[in-house]
Amino acid sequence: MTIHENLLGGPPPTHLPDDPEPRELLANGTAPADVAAKYPTSSLAWAQLADDAFERGAVVESYAYARTGYHRGLDALRRNGWKGHGPVPWEHEPNRGFLRALHALARAAQAIGEQAEYERCAQFLKDSSPTAAQTLG
Repeated sequence: MTIHENLLGGPPPTHLPDDPEPRELLANGTAPADVAAKYPTSSLAWAQLADDAFERGAVVESYAYARTGYHRGLDALRRNGWKGHGPVPWEHEPNRGFLRALHALARAAQAIGEQAEYERCAQFLKDSSPTAAQTLG
C-alpha cells in the first residue's frame, strides 16, 4: 500500500499537467534539439539533451541543458501550486522531465567539481521524489 499523503502536514504532491506532444516526439525518434526548439518549455526535451551531451562527454553542455530543463520545470511547478518544497512524484509521468533535468544537473555539477551544487541538487531530488533518486541513480 502506498500512502501519498504527507502525515506530517507538509504540502501535497505536485502533479504537473500532461504535455504529451514532446514525449511522443521523443519516443518516435525526433531529435531532442528539434523537440526543444518546438517546445522550449519542455523539461523532458532539455533533460534528454543533457543526457545525450553527458553520454558523449560534453559535460559543460550537459550542465547547460540540464539547468535550462530544471528552470523550465521550476516555472511549471510554481504555475501548478508548488511553493518551493514538497513531493514531486516520479510515479506521475509528466513530472519526470523536471526530475530527470534535476538529476542531470546534479550529475553534471559533480562532474565539473561544483560540489555544493551537486549536493544541493542531489538532496532536492531525494526530497522531491525518493523513487526518482533511486531510479535515476
